[in-house]
Amino acid sequence: MVPTQIKLVSDENSKIEQLSLSWDDGHRGVISLRTLRDNCPCASCQGETVLLRTYAPVPQPELPGKYKLTGAEPVGSYALGLSWADGHRTGIYTWESLRSLCECEACIGER
Repeated sequence: MVPTQIKLVSDENSKIEQLSLSWDDGHRGVISLRTLRDNCPCASCQGETVLLRTYAPVPQPELPGKYKLTGAEPVGSYALGLSWADGHRTGIYTWESLRSLCECEACIGER
């Protein structure tokens, strides 16, 4: 399961910015930028476990640009790295994680 096209779009009704993803299995999905940022998989946002010790993420202040996407780059052949206007850029979203965050009607109905 690999995306064949990824683009930034605005929802016509709500004006919410979203990533639109077309997948190699024919699925077309969308994920709001808010959902992407709120589910950032990096250790700073989610915490991490190192040598059997778990570290909780440090609460981060709300900064301007938190939900504004400034860049997206492929990471190898397995993921997408996103950059945000507040300077955050350590989240690496695997194709599987992007698919699991899909907010299209079909995917929401399956949850």
